[in-house]
Amino acid sequence: MGAVEDRLAELGLTLPPVVAPVAAYVPALLDGRRVYTSGQLPMVGGALQVTGKVGSDVTPETAKELAATCALNALAAVKSVVGDLDRVAQVVKVVGFVASDPSFTGQPSVINGASELLGEVFGDRGRHARSAVGVAVLPLDAPVELELLVALADD
Repeated sequence: MGAVEDRLAELGLTLPPVVAPVAAYVPALLDGRRVYTSGQLPMVGGALQVTGKVGSDVTPETAKELAATCALNALAAVKSVVGDLDRVAQVVKVVGFVASDPSFTGQPSVINGASELLGEVFGDRGRHARSAVGVAVLPLDAPVELELLVALADD
């Protein structure tokens, strides 16, 4: 294990297996020194633990925890194409989608679950640009979905 996975362990977290795609795509793609992840749902053990809209079916606090789960799944996807998360030089961008009740406007607070986790794991290398978008529905009725763009260090 490298330093990043050691840090995850210190936080009481483990990197999950890569979530199998639910359609025709790959979980992550390496392009030079950048890794793009596909949208990662808050899957645990191959299944969604919670479904529905944030603000009506799902509390914002639960959704924030689900966003952190999405971030862990995204890190697993990154590792699957680079072999070692210690190669991550910078988390460049996080794009978060929140399936929202029409009256819910707290999308940034929900996606903070992912942003805060990335900051705890990577320190300054986890600081990133970000979008937090409210949407009507997500695949499988997931409350949250997350994409990452990371830059790798020179080999």
